[in-house]
Amino acid sequence: MKFNFFLSLLLITIWSCDKKDLNFELVQVAVPELMTKADFRSSVAITAPENIKEAGKIYAYKNYIFISDVKKGVHVIDNSNPELPKAIKFIKIPGNEDISVKDDFLYADSATDLVVFDISDIHSITLVERLNDVFSIYDYNMPMEAQAVDYGKVDLENNIIVGWTVTTERRKKIDNRFVDVTFQNGDLALASAESVTGQGGSLARFQIVDNYLYTVGNYQMAIFNIQNLSSPVLANTQSAGWNIETMFQAGGYLYLGSTNGMYIYSIANPSLPEYVSEFTHWEGCDPVVVDGDYAYLTLRGGNACGQLESVLEVIDISNKTTPTLAGRYVLENPYGLGVKENMLFVCDGTSGLKLFDKKDPLDVKFTKAYHDIRSKDVIPLENSLLMVGGNNLYQYKYVEGGVDLISSYSLR
Repeated sequence: MKFNFFLSLLLITIWSCDKKDLNFELVQVAVPELMTKADFRSSVAITAPENIKEAGKIYAYKNYIFISDVKKGVHVIDNSNPELPKAIKFIKIPGNEDISVKDDFLYADSATDLVVFDISDIHSITLVERLNDVFSIYDYNMPMEAQAVDYGKVDLENNIIVGWTVTTERRKKIDNRFVDVTFQNGDLALASAESVTGQGGSLARFQIVDNYLYTVGNYQMAIFNIQNLSSPVLANTQSAGWNIETMFQAGGYLYLGSTNGMYIYSIANPSLPEYVSEFTHWEGCDPVVVDGDYAYLTLRGGNACGQLESVLEVIDISNKTTPTLAGRYVLENPYGLGVKENMLFVCDGTSGLKLFDKKDPLDVKFTKAYHDIRSKDVIPLENSLLMVGGNNLYQYKYVEGGVDLISSYSLR
């Protein structure tokens, strides 16, 4: 009888332990690393050239090329001689994703802030303005493996997230200390001479049109009046869509590339862009460029981008209210793209630079590939093609049927 009692007790104990285990799971928890906003803002600096840690986006202005160092700042390259480009300055801007330049004033995001630099003397760049807390959403660079965020000590009023520590913890499946890896409501979400404005690539989140600077975050657009170039004014913020990654402007419209489609906004009222329509596709990373009545966008599948398939899509936008698919072409690992007359340049990642003839947008034809290079984004200038990929800046001249290399400049 006593044996039966202890056997029953043992079974109950085992059952109870199993039941408890069912209430727990192993969770990859991201804990934010913080810096005070005061320290963060005081760390902006102009320094001598440095090696690039992680090359990001590319921007061209006059005889200069600006290359972002992801989250760290912008490297200034003197391109007066394209055969021998030379690094001359590093603008340290923590939390930076994008820049735009107009008439010797450079605008850049620094996490939550907009900063303005006077670059009229490129050898003596000065910070002239900072607008604090104008971006309620910025890229926190959330670790991809994170399943939850421990936000108990996050004070975003006085701090900036500058990194993450990821730990594996055994926690209850329902635990109010944790939230999903997206925050809502403006927190985290899984950027009398003739006037001269620079040119960015297709991965840009900043666009300058006349007296306005348009910037886009994951789902919010911020519009700045820059009539007084040294003292921009935040004119408006508004919803922009969902998971916005890129922005391109053409013909009085903004084209926003998101992970699930392309949004079209009219800027007939420049301070208040008006939603016109959207083109929806499967989920994938999505830069877009526009030429005439057609938009060209690449979708990169795999990893965090969504579906497995990677393609080039051609969208008929002759009627802005009803964009329609006009063509689809399989690619391998596409990133940025650009257009120059009848030529379409596509950065196909590890597969190199690919050229397409788009004379007939309804029948785009592959013409040539440049392998043995990594390509991320391109800027087709009037007389040359700029491309960044891997650790290199490439410059090409246009020739019949393709491009020829002018120089390859190591960024490290």
